[in-house]
Amino acid sequence: MIVGDIVRYRNTGTVGKVEDIKVDGQVTWALLDTSKLYYDATSLDPASPDDYREIIDREAGGKDQLEDIMRLRQEMEEMAEKVSRITPSGAG
Repeated sequence: MIVGDIVRYRNTGTVGKVEDIKVDGQVTWALLDTSKLYYDATSLDPASPDDYREIIDREAGGKDQLEDIMRLRQEMEEMAEKVSRITPSGAG
């Protein structure tokens, strides 16, 4: 296993690209870019680029949704401010 390899963590199915490798005593640890966590290298299996692409696309979709929500929230706040400035008038 080398930096740049695409792997899957056997226990949870987490897929990521190896960003760093550390050796601590007799254990080799690999840092995955998708979780920013180190995993015991003996628990990692090779994964396909398609598996990795699917994870990256899903994360990008989540970021897009978050941006949409933030934009809608801002629009609602601006609309609420405009509505609060309307002076009520009635017939009577």
